[in-house]
Amino acid sequence: MHTARLWVRSILFITLTWMMAPVALANQNTLLIVGDSLSAAYGVPSDRAWAHLLQERLNNNGLSQWNVVNASISGETTDGGARRLPGLLADNSPDIVVIELGGNDGLRGFPPNVIESNLAQMITQVQDAGARAILVGMQIPPNYGQRYTQMFADIFPKLSDRYNTALVPFFLQGVYDQEGMMQDDGIHPSAEAQPKLLENVWPVLKPALN
Repeated sequence: MHTARLWVRSILFITLTWMMAPVALANQNTLLIVGDSLSAAYGVPSDRAWAHLLQERLNNNGLSQWNVVNASISGETTDGGARRLPGLLADNSPDIVVIELGGNDGLRGFPPNVIESNLAQMITQVQDAGARAILVGMQIPPNYGQRYTQMFADIFPKLSDRYNTALVPFFLQGVYDQEGMMQDDGIHPSAEAQPKLLENVWPVLKPALN
């Protein structure tokens, strides 16, 4: 009789666990970041990176159901991001995708129309997957020439308008020209800059979390 009761309890436990699992999964949301070294936090301890700080903020603000997946790679271009994105979407089923790419393309002088086409492809891939895209704007130094730097900067608001996509106007606003905010290479934000990077993204990201 005692053995029979144990079997009944075991079956009930397994059944309840199985029934509750889909509910737990349903309450989880994924925020995918597809970026370059700026989001991979090149030269910065991982626990001080802006993506890590984002997860901490979510956890501390009653949004712990959101899981940040940072798929950023140093040196990534829009072409590489567009090729990687389908697999990332399939593997993570994200609800929001933050696209932080284009800086390396600009620094290498890639044609603006190619950069725009790659980013457009990524946005449509995200939207076709039923997720929301957030585009992170970038600018390049003026020594590339006024015409090219302007054409590059215009890519991001143009795509935002075309695809009705939320836009972070300039990821490095308040960072690139501030003392102590950039590493010695003049390209990558320092550890001290990571909270500011998060603050640049947060006002655009927060409404999408609801």
